[in-house]
Amino acid sequence: MDSSYSQEGYLKEDYHVFHLRDTAGQERDFHFHDFDKIVILLSGRVDYMVERASFSLRPWDILLVGHHVIHKALIDQSQPYERVILYLDRQYVERAMPNVGLRDCFERADRLSRYLLTPDQAERETLAKLLAALDREAADSQFGAGALRDTLVLQLLIAVNRMSLRGAAQEEIPSPQYDPKIAQTLSYINENLSRPLTVEALAERVYLSKYHFMRLFKAQTGSTVHAYVRQRRLLYAAQLIRRGVSVNKAAADSGFEEYSTFFRAFRECFGVSPGQLK
Repeated sequence: MDSSYSQEGYLKEDYHVFHLRDTAGQERDFHFHDFDKIVILLSGRVDYMVERASFSLRPWDILLVGHHVIHKALIDQSQPYERVILYLDRQYVERAMPNVGLRDCFERADRLSRYLLTPDQAERETLAKLLAALDREAADSQFGAGALRDTLVLQLLIAVNRMSLRGAAQEEIPSPQYDPKIAQTLSYINENLSRPLTVEALAERVYLSKYHFMRLFKAQTGSTVHAYVRQRRLLYAAQLIRRGVSVNKAAADSGFEEYSTFFRAFRECFGVSPGQLK
């Protein structure tokens, strides 16, 4: 996978399709992108942690990760891992088919915390045909090849949106699997990003010792408390900046006491400075 995408957090094309086969995959810490992402598992075992939920993917499962949704993959490296990943520029989708609502599947997933779709047999066959066609056209340079790839991507989005709307698929989605104390902590963090969020204070809120709380949080989320809080604060700051809030106020409102610390962390995550994003 092109490392520039994950490091910078920005998609420089209208979309990019990856068909990846390997034995390990690329695990990263909790992160988020400025574009939408669809993951279709073809083989292997992988658990995805998306915001406050955890999902175990089976072959042909589809994961919807909208822009700025925090996520992390936990890959079983003992098995071959094959997947198709589609990166989508949000503006491109609306330009290509205005007023159709092809991004609704991402918004619905984020609103309902239902990020996983489980296609039925007919839907799997549709997916298989579309993915095979995308593979065939990936290196094609004949007349109209780019336009044909565009239509295949749009067909894939239409199919995914239909699955998202299908009630049976939503009923099969597992509920978050966090320990109640960790679920309570995650909710508190997300609702109080501007306040001090020390490990000691968070542990005290759920009546756990500091060290037991740290071990449980890491085991449940795959992240340290500090790393999770930092990611959530950066995400919130970016949202504020896009709404027109000044960079200094966004830093303060998202819980960063020192601007220099905020600036370095922001640039590391987004690949641009807060001012450039604004």
